[in-house]
Amino acid sequence: MTPDTLVTEFCKEWADADIAKIVDYFTDDIVYHNIPMEPVVGREAVRTFIEQFVGAFGNIDFQTKRQVSGGDVVMNERIDVFSINGAEVALPVMGVFEVRDGKISAWRDYFDMAPITAAAGQG
Repeated sequence: MTPDTLVTEFCKEWADADIAKIVDYFTDDIVYHNIPMEPVVGREAVRTFIEQFVGAFGNIDFQTKRQVSGGDVVMNERIDVFSINGAEVALPVMGVFEVRDGKISAWRDYFDMAPITAAAGQG
């Protein structure tokens, strides 16, 4: 599977929020960094982060608008749609994925926290 196809399939997995399937896409030393927050390092730490996120907000519809790849790097522009306190949030995101040996070894998402904090009643 090419890195481009791998990331496409990975993004589709979030619609069902099957944590085991999602985490299986990562290397053991994955670095997951939501840029406004601190990075999460290691498959088990990322699993815990995802479990907490899915527990709070449910599944996410990753609506990929554009995706480009070169070598082992894939970048996509998406709208991530999920719910916070019953309010739908449509969050514009720019994602960067690095793939190594058929797994995602680094994942960085760039986004503005304002829509999340507003929906959570903090903004």
